[in-house]
Amino acid sequence: MREERWGFNEGVVLLGVSKGPALVRGVGFQGLDWTSESEDDDNISWDSDEEPKLENSGPPPASNNSIIEPEAPAGCSGVGPTDPSRSKLISHFVGMGFLEDMVNKVIDENGEGDVDALLETLLTHKMGEDISEKDRKLLTLVEMGFSTDEAASAIDRCGQNASVLELADSIHAAQLAGEDGQDEEFPWSCWSEDEPRSSFIFGACTDKKRVGRWADPNRRKKMKFYDQNGRRERGSVSFREDDDLPSLSLPNPMIGFGLPTGRPVTTHRNLPEAAMGPPYFYYENVALAPRGVWDTISRFLYDIEPEFVDSKFFCAAARKRGYIHNLPIHNRFPLLPLQPCTIFEAFPMTKKWWPSWDTRTHFNCLQTCIASARLTERIRSSLSNCNDLPPSLTRQSILHECRKWNLVWVGLNKVAPLEPDEIEMLLGFPKDHTRGGGSSRTERYKSLGNSFQVDTVAYHLSVLKDLFPNGITVLSLFSGIGGAEVALHRLGIHLKAVVSVEISEVNRNIVRSWWEQTNQTGELIDLADVQELNGDRLEQLIRRFGGFDLVIGGSPCNNLTGSNRHTRDGLEGKDSSLFYDYFRILDVVKNVMGKAS
Repeated sequence: MREERWGFNEGVVLLGVSKGPALVRGVGFQGLDWTSESEDDDNISWDSDEEPKLENSGPPPASNNSIIEPEAPAGCSGVGPTDPSRSKLISHFVGMGFLEDMVNKVIDENGEGDVDALLETLLTHKMGEDISEKDRKLLTLVEMGFSTDEAASAIDRCGQNASVLELADSIHAAQLAGEDGQDEEFPWSCWSEDEPRSSFIFGACTDKKRVGRWADPNRRKKMKFYDQNGRRERGSVSFREDDDLPSLSLPNPMIGFGLPTGRPVTTHRNLPEAAMGPPYFYYENVALAPRGVWDTISRFLYDIEPEFVDSKFFCAAARKRGYIHNLPIHNRFPLLPLQPCTIFEAFPMTKKWWPSWDTRTHFNCLQTCIASARLTERIRSSLSNCNDLPPSLTRQSILHECRKWNLVWVGLNKVAPLEPDEIEMLLGFPKDHTRGGGSSRTERYKSLGNSFQVDTVAYHLSVLKDLFPNGITVLSLFSGIGGAEVALHRLGIHLKAVVSVEISEVNRNIVRSWWEQTNQTGELIDLADVQELNGDRLEQLIRRFGGFDLVIGGSPCNNLTGSNRHTRDGLEGKDSSLFYDYFRILDVVKNVMGKAS
């Protein structure tokens, strides 16, 4: 088991992620040796969209943004201080304001290979001094994945008073300009000062040049190759994101087209003609995906604009997701009773133990693994050694761990991870939904971490109740633990038939058990692999049930999440490329049903 040692500085995380200490390699505060590890080591899948990813075994991959301490100092690899490349590197950092002796020392200890890691270490040493706001922003941008030169240039270009979000936008704009071969800076988005930021959605830009770029059919991506049965040939085509297209800007706050407790943001939308007609469909994935991913998803799903929603408006846990669908957006209604929307409302018994310096009101995105008992004991021990209020840096370190692992205060100086049944409640599932039936504790966390937030999805699907008073036939892709099925059932919509496609046998058993326990009178067919669901099989199912009323699902987010620093390959990733199977299957269903009508 490899240990993770953490130190922290006060950073700001991009795009609405909860503000909190950012990670800095190799720092410890107040003599604390913070070590985080998962409770269960085997088969951990990190699918959170907001937190750093930890690997389970083996040496840490080489990365400019590694937060893992090397097992041994790299040394200077025999390169002397008179080496031209070393001199250039020293001059680079001295020009940024670091002392030459400190630069030499850090290079001797770490080598010259990773400039960004050297910068992090230099800034770490400087943390003991009075670190400037410029250095703090520089470090935060590097932790986001930008290079040192990009971060420094953005600060010079925008000024030291610019926010981290503005600096990140500027870097993206410069990247786009460089890729397009333009001399002028290509704007990150095209809203005006008089137009609210949230109004910039697909098709809203009126700049003719940029509209032309969107509309150019030669810039659209080619389809993956499929065999004669409509099944995608694995690894047949190498896909590349359309990096030359402007990326979609995420709204802040993420409230979609409206919330049940507030005035709708959008009162009307025009669906592209290709998106109309049966069936209704609904697709979900993480909002904070790599640049260009949601543009690509939208183009494949008939150019429909995504609806970005944070589930913190529906429950006490944040879950930033994007949804693309052709459902009506009027006459929605929420599940009742409404979920508690703050931590204290959801867990009132914890309030007596909650320290005043832990100001959280919501949990971060619920993960697929949890903090170890070893970490929670260290937190208890360090707080017990404080006579009164812990030192500032200790509080920051502990609060970071509490945010990262969604820890709750369960006693004096005692924190603990959420239990599976508590996560079930936060996500809107019935109690013990994932319990028993051969499902281990680790598998429960993994299944819940990858699921829908039922209340959020049910609010969007609620329009189907009046449209299908006699019941609905559903094709559920990547079903997981049945979030869509549970949402429809809780809305009072009869499930006439559900074809559920899910690769995990554990999850299929959970859905089957729920189906039986809730006395469903419809028919449930469970299949294992979306890639095996070919055209012939789809035609048979459509003839059998007379078509599908709803095609719903969220393909794996493993290669999209910000937590995945090593295989964040976008829609080209091994798992996340399964999005194209969602589109393939949906397109076959639309074509077959269109011919039948």
